[in-house]
This record gives sequence, C-alpha cells and structure tokens, in this order.
Amino acid sequence: MTTSSERPAPAAGPDGATRRATFLLTQLGEFAAQSFARRISELDLTPPQAGLLRLLARSPGHHQQEVARMIGMTPSRFVPFLDTLEQRGLVERRRNPNDRRYQSLYPTEAGRRVLTEIHRAAERHESEFLAALDPEEQLALNGLLGRVAAAQGLSSDIHPGFRRLDPDGESRGPADT
Repeated sequence: MTTSSERPAPAAGPDGATRRATFLLTQLGEFAAQSFARRISELDLTPPQAGLLRLLARSPGHHQQEVARMIGMTPSRFVPFLDTLEQRGLVERRRNPNDRRYQSLYPTEAGRRVLTEIHRAAERHESEFLAALDPEEQLALNGLLGRVAAAQGLSSDIHPGFRRLDPDGESRGPADT
C-alpha cells in the first residue's frame, strides 16, 4: 500500500499551477452535468427525471417507498417529483397485487420511448465528452473512475444528487441539504 508520503506530487499544468485530480474531477463533473442537462432539456426533462425513468425501466414494479429509499429522497419530496412524470404520461402507478396498500411504479410506453431518446443523448454526450481519448484510454478511464466511485460507496445506478432535489426535481444545492 502506498502511503501519502510515497505518492508522487500532483502534476503541474502548463501554467505551473498544480493540478489535483479531485479539482479536475469536480470541474469535469460540473461541465459534464451542465452539458447533459442542456442536451436532455430538449426532451423537456431534468437529469433527475431522466435518472428516475432509467431506474424504473431497469427495475420496474418497486413501490414508491422503496424507490424513494433507493434514491435517498424522503417520501414527502418523492411523491410530487414522481407526480410530474406521471402527469406527463411517462410513468404509472399500479396497485401492488401482493399488497394493495402500495403503488408499484412502471414506465409507460411513452416513458420507454423517451428513455430511448435519453440513451441516444447520453451516447452522443459521452462520445463528445471523451473525444480527446482513444477507445482504449476511454475504457481505462472508466475502469479507474469506477474503482474510485466504488471505494467511496457510490452506486453506479443512483446519482447522489437525488438527495438535494426539491419536489419539482430541481437541485437545491449542497448548502440546502
């Protein structure tokens, strides 16, 4: 195991300033998030709405409380967030046949069509964002970032930003949590 005293110093950029990986990741993450948000705004969606559609398509039939727990939202904030997608006809609540007290969640046919568009947008976004890297470098970067995310206890399916959403699906920012 490498200790902090054995680690090489962060690389200096062309201007002589030290480049720290965490700062670069923050810059890139913010840039990527804003770029993706602009891209899917053409579908009249926010990234959290797209994330919920993706989650429900991957794992349909969970009840509202389970999904709220999975994404780290309180049920009181999750219900109005979900209502927006239901009103647009992208998700539906169905009585759970095993326990009628619960509403199970499913993407609708319209939701699946929108999800196809989200996937296309995400593929274009990824391709453009990583255009500076060749395919082998892209695979290596993905593997390294996956290891870092796993070491931090982050899920590859649930964005931690869900915890900061207001009922309309807009981020309240880290200071508001």
